[in-house]
Amino acid sequence: MNLAKNALEGVRLTVVGEVSEFNDKPGYKAAYFTICDGSASMPCLMWRDAYAASGVALRCGALVQLTGQFSAYVPKGRMQFTVRRLELAGEGRLRMLVAETARKLELEGLMRPERKRTLPAYPSKIAVVTSPRGKAIHDVLRTLRRRYPLAELLVAGVQVEGDGAVAAIVEGMRVAGEARPDVVLLVRGGGSYEDLMPFNAEEVARAVVACPVPVVTGIGHEPDTSIADMVSDLRASTPTAAAEAVAPSTEELDASLAREQRLLARALSHRVQALSHRVARVAERPAFRDPTALFASVAQTLDVARVRLDGAIPRRLERDHARVARARERLSAVGLRPVERQEAAVQRLYERFMETGTRTMDDSASAVALAAARLHDLSPLAILGRGFAVCYESDRATVVRSVGQVASGDDVVVRVGDGEVECTVTSTTAKEQR
Repeated sequence: MNLAKNALEGVRLTVVGEVSEFNDKPGYKAAYFTICDGSASMPCLMWRDAYAASGVALRCGALVQLTGQFSAYVPKGRMQFTVRRLELAGEGRLRMLVAETARKLELEGLMRPERKRTLPAYPSKIAVVTSPRGKAIHDVLRTLRRRYPLAELLVAGVQVEGDGAVAAIVEGMRVAGEARPDVVLLVRGGGSYEDLMPFNAEEVARAVVACPVPVVTGIGHEPDTSIADMVSDLRASTPTAAAEAVAPSTEELDASLAREQRLLARALSHRVQALSHRVARVAERPAFRDPTALFASVAQTLDVARVRLDGAIPRRLERDHARVARARERLSAVGLRPVERQEAAVQRLYERFMETGTRTMDDSASAVALAAARLHDLSPLAILGRGFAVCYESDRATVVRSVGQVASGDDVVVRVGDGEVECTVTSTTAKEQR
């Protein structure tokens, strides 16, 4: 056994197989599992530190690629494969990559339930992003034609598998979003895990999130779940289910309208009954049965006021008549003596006023005559009338008071009592100062 062990441990191999058994109990120094390929099985072990460093979580059914060498357990004479490196192979590797992408997007919050948008109840325009030649588009068309033929359908035909499918789906989502439908369906029929890989691409997931309207996915069949399903606003199990999710059934609409009609009729009936009852109660009020009841209180108040007025006016007139009679009696007893005394006093005042006024007018007339005489004596015209003259310069306004104001040849105007004389100065002689 030792010779066999030494010989086997010198051979390094890489094998691919499916995990059929897996045992990783706490406390074990290694992880024990078995791989098979349909015709044979091989027990394997991987030391704990190496298994943790691989980053692969083994499970039954996973396809793995192992690198290591055979060894023998001498005490029991058992041969086993010691794994030095562990990788997922085929679908297993793809699933690991998908899981990593899903964790990344989940950490960004793209899968949070509160981010999901509500689907329109009655969409008028529905866009479908899928292969134009696949079965999925026919399932969608048949379902919408049966359940909701009122909606306008926009189809963005794209490649859904193989090289270039990711870019085509992203472009289809962009074009569908720009068409501004009410909702977008991203669908395709069933296929292998590898066929559905474009819908696990990060680019497609971000295109679904960036779509300006709600997105419903129906990718593959019931067991298939892609990253696009996780970030969409609603995940349907199949393309047909996706179409049913966005299209209300005409039968359901008829039933809903009938139900609403019954509820509306019942509500209106109750409303009419309530209003009729209110009208009947109002009609029973005294004001509507006997219109005079509205004015009864006011009319009664007027009657009372009239009675009081009829009694008050005669009494007031009687009191006034009594007062007039008493005043007449007093006036008769006094007689006209006060009036005569007042007339005599007024006459004396009038005579005094006339006497005083005459003297005042005479004094004023004498004063005015004296002032007029003095004013006439001082008037320049009176002086000119006595033979004097006034000399003006040629402007007829400036009085010549000195020989220095004029010179030989100047024109002057001499005003006399009855007119003016225009003169020319021939010479001037100044008066000697004494």
